[in-house]
Amino acid sequence: MRLTTKGRFAVTAMIDLALRQSNGPVTLAAISQRQQISLSYLEQLFGKLRRHELVESTRGPGGGYTLARKAADITVADIILSVDEPIDATQCGGKENCLGDAGRCMTHELWASLNTRMVEFLDSVTLQKLVDDQLAKGITIEDKPTVKRAISAMPVVKPVRVNAPNSVFALGNAFSKP
Repeated sequence: MRLTTKGRFAVTAMIDLALRQSNGPVTLAAISQRQQISLSYLEQLFGKLRRHELVESTRGPGGGYTLARKAADITVADIILSVDEPIDATQCGGKENCLGDAGRCMTHELWASLNTRMVEFLDSVTLQKLVDDQLAKGITIEDKPTVKRAISAMPVVKPVRVNAPNSVFALGNAFSKP
């Protein structure tokens, strides 16, 4: 069994969200910047997380995402399964046809048992525990979002376009024309 980036990124983004949602909805752009995850990839993941009712979205200025349930009520298994990440070590995907028409392979029960243990373990780890682990490591949570806004503190000064001659010679030519 291997966990792909889909599951890893979903868990990482959910930890980031849970750490910062006390300051209001968290934007995917901010998570993308902090965790170095593509914004378009996060949008896909959060669409699935929202459909599985793990996160809620708020639109408009000051909008973003918040957890739909308490972090203590969300498990790593919930997150991974919501983004369609298979937790399966069997060769046959649990269909018991590892050898085609010949049936199961000799190690099917071993891998099926591993699947059960993996799901049990991931189901025992809550998002709150992962958040608490990060806080215990001393992670700092900034009060303000780190996303750079397009609005500048300095006003944009547009150059003034003057429609007048730019030299004495041009001025003379302007008066000499009929």
